[in-house]
Order: sequence, then C-alpha cells, then structure tokens
Amino acid sequence: MKDALGILGDLRRPRLLVKAAKHGSREYNRETHLSQLLGFGRLPRHGAALMKLVDIEAELNEQRLRKDATYSIPHHVEVLAVMMGEARLMREAVAI
Repeated sequence: MKDALGILGDLRRPRLLVKAAKHGSREYNRETHLSQLLGFGRLPRHGAALMKLVDIEAELNEQRLRKDATYSIPHHVEVLAVMMGEARLMREAVAI
C-alpha cells in the first residue's frame, strides 16, 4: 500500500486546478484550514490527515468527471491546497 505522499505524487489533475491550489497552499495554516475541512477538535497527525484529504479529493474529482451539478471548483481547489500544505508540513517534520 502506498503512503500518503506516494498517493499525492501519483495524482493527475487539470493544470489550472493544480496551479490555483499551489497558489493557495502558500497561505496554509493547519489549525484554520484543516479544521475547516475535517471538523474542529483535535487534529490528526499529518499522514492520517492526508489520507482523509485524499478521500475527500477523490470524491470531488469523481464529481468533476461526472459533471455533477453539486461539484464545486473552489472547494476542490481548497482541498488540493490543504493537501499540498499538509504534505509540505509532513516533509518538513520528517526532515527534522
């Protein structure tokens, strides 16, 4: 089974989504942004958070591909940005 960073490395999404998410990930604040997506309370460790985010993003991508009326581009960008920010923090924590 792949780890969270391996799964992220394999994602293939439209360039515009990724570019917008990269821009948004620069402002990533774990307590604020991750709490908004996963719910308030104790935040999970980086790996567990990334796996939950991968599941959320996969559903959003399915909605995008199905052209589902409930699909939200801003929400998809937000989830991708949080994934990128969380991955960056995870890499930094491992490097210490």
